[in-house]
Amino acid sequence: MPITTAPKLISGNANRPLAQAVASRMSMHRGVNVGLVDARVERFNDGEIFVEVYENVRGEDMYIMQPTSNPANDNLMELLIIADALRRSSAARITAVIPYFGYARQDRRSKARTPITAKLVANMMVESGIERILTLDLHATQIQGFFDIPVDNLYASPVFALDVMHHFKGNMDDVMVVSPDVGGVARARDLAQRINAPLSIVDKRRGKPGEVAEMTVIGDVKDRTCLIVDDIVDTAGTLCKAAEVLMENGAKEVHSYITHGVLSGPAVDRISKSVMKNLVISDTIQATDAVLACPNIRIVPTAPMFAQAILNTWNGTSVSSLFDHKTLGPIYEGMYRS
Repeated sequence: MPITTAPKLISGNANRPLAQAVASRMSMHRGVNVGLVDARVERFNDGEIFVEVYENVRGEDMYIMQPTSNPANDNLMELLIIADALRRSSAARITAVIPYFGYARQDRRSKARTPITAKLVANMMVESGIERILTLDLHATQIQGFFDIPVDNLYASPVFALDVMHHFKGNMDDVMVVSPDVGGVARARDLAQRINAPLSIVDKRRGKPGEVAEMTVIGDVKDRTCLIVDDIVDTAGTLCKAAEVLMENGAKEVHSYITHGVLSGPAVDRISKSVMKNLVISDTIQATDAVLACPNIRIVPTAPMFAQAILNTWNGTSVSSLFDHKTLGPIYEGMYRS
């Protein structure tokens, strides 16, 4: 078996700009060119996905960059088929780098006769030949237990902490972190502890699915710069309503830090008209033209973190070191200077 001299990256069509950015960062870190493996991922006329890898991958340590975002089913199938192609081509190890893990919201049976689709997807990934998962901000951390292979779940909060300390420098005493619901308190508390800020909660009670009947703010947000923290923003209805409630309770201004910008349906229009001053998302999901054109949506990069995580995995060194914003500071090279 040949000696692996560098990790190799291959990308599906879900977010090629992120994959190229990760390859570029890895090239900079290693001092040698790391490009995406030459391959084609196409569809036949009936929608079937076809993959052909043009480079030799025998004995190589392969990393597939592919979020399973919208269209979730197509992107998931691309990931599985790429993994199968690599396994049948004798790749030494296959790691799936999934910046956004689709179907993660279906992580339990919420009512009778419903599936646990996140577990089904985990089974499919393992059967396809994937031997390790690298992802960011799983909707529920217990999803790691759905896999019988190693799962490294990175966190966006260290990057968000750097961003907050940079953009709110000199006004940190006014900052308050807000969880938009009780279930997200742990995530919000993590960021609050990193930036040494107090924590508040918006308690929401739904009248029926998809409709927020009532919202109550737990904590004093008067004259505070509120930062709403969550992992996913989809249609943005609840997020915009939470921002309104915070302003009604005396908040000075409202910003949001959300890891995955799904932003489906009327989301962008709602955000552009919202009282929310800024929505900060990561680039785990490729931004649409509407998202890029929205003046109060800002995107922070994840490529430096993913590039370092891939190199650490390949070298057999710690990935958990990337959980600390002080470690990420040098990796982001002065982008955020507190």
